[in-house]
Amino acid sequence: MDFTWINAVRGRWRALFVILCLCELSSVSGQARYSIPEEQAEGSFVGNIARDLGLDVARLVAGKARIIAKGGRQYVDLKRDKGTLVIKERIDREELCGKTTPCSFTFDIILENPIQLYRVTVEVIDINDNSPSFPQHEINLKIIENALVGTRFSLDNAVDTDVGINDIQKYILKPSDNYKLELQSQPDGMKVIEMVLEKPLDREEEETHTLMLIASDGGEPHRSGTVRIQITVLDANDNAPVCSQPVYKVDVPENSPEGTLIATVSANDADSGLYGDVTYSTRATREAEQMFDVNVKTGEIKLTGKIDFEKSKNFQLNVQATDHGGYSDTCKVIVIIIDENDNVPEIELMSFSQSIPEDSPPGTTVAVFNVNDEDSESNGVVKCAINSDVPFKIESSLTGYYTIVTENFLDRESVSEYNVTITVSDQGSPPLSSSKTINVKISDVNDSPPKFHQSEYSKNVPENNSPGFSVFTVSASDADWGQNARVSYFLEEKEVNGVAVSSFVSVNSENGVIHAVRSFDYEQIKSFDFNVTARDAGSPPLSSVATVHILIQDQNDNAPQVLYPVQTGGSVLAEMVPRSADVGYLVTKVVAVDVDSGQNAWLSYKVHKATDRALFEVGLHNGEIRTVRQVTDKDAVKQRLSVLVEDNGQPSRSATVIVNVAVADSFPEVLSEFTDFSMHDKEYNDKLTFYLVLALAVVSFLFITCLLLIISVKVYRWRQSRVLYHSNLPVIPYYPPRYSDTLGTGTLQHVYNYEVCRTTDSRKSDMKNMQAMSQSLVSVDGADADTPHVTKQMSGNFSQMSTLVSQIFHHFLKVFCFV
Repeated sequence: MDFTWINAVRGRWRALFVILCLCELSSVSGQARYSIPEEQAEGSFVGNIARDLGLDVARLVAGKARIIAKGGRQYVDLKRDKGTLVIKERIDREELCGKTTPCSFTFDIILENPIQLYRVTVEVIDINDNSPSFPQHEINLKIIENALVGTRFSLDNAVDTDVGINDIQKYILKPSDNYKLELQSQPDGMKVIEMVLEKPLDREEEETHTLMLIASDGGEPHRSGTVRIQITVLDANDNAPVCSQPVYKVDVPENSPEGTLIATVSANDADSGLYGDVTYSTRATREAEQMFDVNVKTGEIKLTGKIDFEKSKNFQLNVQATDHGGYSDTCKVIVIIIDENDNVPEIELMSFSQSIPEDSPPGTTVAVFNVNDEDSESNGVVKCAINSDVPFKIESSLTGYYTIVTENFLDRESVSEYNVTITVSDQGSPPLSSSKTINVKISDVNDSPPKFHQSEYSKNVPENNSPGFSVFTVSASDADWGQNARVSYFLEEKEVNGVAVSSFVSVNSENGVIHAVRSFDYEQIKSFDFNVTARDAGSPPLSSVATVHILIQDQNDNAPQVLYPVQTGGSVLAEMVPRSADVGYLVTKVVAVDVDSGQNAWLSYKVHKATDRALFEVGLHNGEIRTVRQVTDKDAVKQRLSVLVEDNGQPSRSATVIVNVAVADSFPEVLSEFTDFSMHDKEYNDKLTFYLVLALAVVSFLFITCLLLIISVKVYRWRQSRVLYHSNLPVIPYYPPRYSDTLGTGTLQHVYNYEVCRTTDSRKSDMKNMQAMSQSLVSVDGADADTPHVTKQMSGNFSQMSTLVSQIFHHFLKVFCFV
């Protein structure tokens, strides 16, 4: 018994040494290991995981650290705010591990952002909480009275679910007068209890014996269990049964159906009759008795329950062959369970990012999952794979853990989401597999600028458009999504002919519609260009620029303007044509322009009205007026042509010019005929005359008032200066400035310049400037004048009168201010 205790102590030291080695290894590989006694109360301290893993408590909280337990039961809880592990529920080592030593359970701690995995192993140390117990309450033995001293009788072992020193350490048999107890160690470590006969039996002296077998463990406090042995002494039986073989080894596949024949044990007895009849019985654990049944007569062992390799890998049965004389022999049946590939690999998703940005670099973690196959050997070896049409790959981290990471760069604009199918298969025969599909969405990053459908736009816009007119629409598209694809349009500021482009056009920021701010005039600006920027709403925003060319289309909005001959208000201008002029004689040329362009500025000339249409014609494109035939003496001196100047627009616009032609060889003849030319202006001047008369009346009133004031002042000064008047000083007469003698005679060739006051529309003024007459151009003024000389003299006198009135008015103002 002392050697047994020494061996137990050595075993514990070896186990401690292995644990220390594992702890050293785990510290290197991101693992932690703890030892706790079983049956600890809830909330009991297990260990400081933050300190042991080298982590901050803040990291545990920020990383949302949590425990991933296997098997569905979590014995330990994590206090993230303290970084400690505590007991969550009662741990029964015997329930957890049975007789397996050392007993431990493993769980994983996972942290996020970034994802980290740590494996923690907790060893459960046995305490002496179970007493030894025997399978039966009483053992009945029948022993022949002539049994030889030294005959051995096998007894059932007691069972203690504790392990180590807390397991059964010794057996005691009381009383020990006729029997002694011996323990036989088997090669597999099992111990067989045998009761050895020390003294001959005498049935006639004592027919029965009652013994007590006590099993004691080595825990503190000691625990023990007892069984009563009832021995019946029989008459003599010379031969004992002998088993055909002491040990039977049988391989049985798991999941074998009930009733499967496992093995057949046999024993021979040399006796005959009742003493040679052998019966079989089994002594085993309660679990084994529920799994197997031994036929009492034949020794056949059949399966009566469902065996599972994952629960128990082997069973041991002790089959006793007994004759009716009380002799027996025991053989051992070892049933080895063969693993079948009956467990499908299980995929458990530990961490999963449902959405990752498209700019994630290769190697970004998408998901972490664990694969568990409860089968053994090749049946439990798994292989993981994902579908090949996704830009991801699998990497193995810790044992049984796998990570899905990005293999290439992602582009949401090409593929916005992926369905990743994880397939796990074992290497059994046939192989079993399982799969799980996860959906990974690619979140958008603002990496695509807006793109215009055209880099340059050109649009023709007719002039005279209404303000607010919708010119056209620019459009840009963005391959991004959401806010990153929301495009706004902006007009880039620049100047067009010194004016901001925003005063010409505007752009709707939402839909890109370009509106005209003002009405365009082709004659002022023929084209302009500007830039439109398309900008998305991303952060930072991206943009692109398109150039827009606006071409103003000319409209026929301007009528032709006649430059020559000049149309005056009162003067009559006439072109002289000698009576000796031949056919094609150039009388004059009508010169007109049109500020429009293109066909809108193409001018054509034609005679609208004429005194004699057969005498003159006008060039269709050059406006030259020429004689069509020879001028004769019968042709009237005064000829009047109305020339229509028309452009080529749609609709066309026109202007009319009056050309007076004098057919004569001398000026007197021209003047005598053209005295009535100005009559046609009478109606034209009636309205202007009314305003002039009204103005003259007002000026006359002011003049008379000023004159009276001046006379009064002069009389006053004359009285003051009478003394000076009688003196010998010379008197210098006063003349108004610019007053000159206009008397005298002159000719028609003289040119007179006058300062006159005109109205805003000088063409309607009664005052006319006389120009010197040339050989081919005659100007005649006034319908009631007898000669050009009289007209000149009247004009001169009227001009002098106006000048004098002006001088008097200025003098009046000076005097008034002085007074």
